[in-house]
Amino acid sequence: MALVVFLRGVNVGGHRTFRPSLLTQDLKHYDAVNIGAAGTFVIRKHASQAEVRAEFKRRLPFEAEIMICRHQDFLRLAAKNAFGGEPSRSDIVRFVSVLAKRPRILPSLPRSLPADGDWLVRILAIDNRFVFGMYRRHMKTIRYLNKIDTLFGVPVTTRNWSTITAIVKVLESGQ
Repeated sequence: MALVVFLRGVNVGGHRTFRPSLLTQDLKHYDAVNIGAAGTFVIRKHASQAEVRAEFKRRLPFEAEIMICRHQDFLRLAAKNAFGGEPSRSDIVRFVSVLAKRPRILPSLPRSLPADGDWLVRILAIDNRFVFGMYRRHMKTIRYLNKIDTLFGVPVTTRNWSTITAIVKVLESGQ
């Protein structure tokens, strides 16, 4: 069973930087695949989540929040039409936020941030530990993406939908 590993808040703005390609080399005994530069990995060799978490903690040069999901979750997500009839436009990015754990209380959805005026982040749905939404390409958007933690009451890390589809391709191809 493959695992998908997300590191929260790494390689952003010059803070907590590392080279994912070197970490992937260090994890070759797990048949690790790096997806992009934001700290997303697919571990294709069977291992427990505890074992993989310990390995990442040992090899990273700093403390990091590590979120690990099962590969089946991503295959299921890819099969869903999570964004419904929302149009795809060049100024809007579809995203998935991965929650550290399922929240105890769910906010009412859909929700737009800010609540008044033109939205910059729109949260559409939640499925277990995955929050689906869209954001506009704008300088103030990061401020509202950071509010997802508060809204759900647990740490989150966000990836655009193209990263999720890349994860699925790696899982389906075995490459």
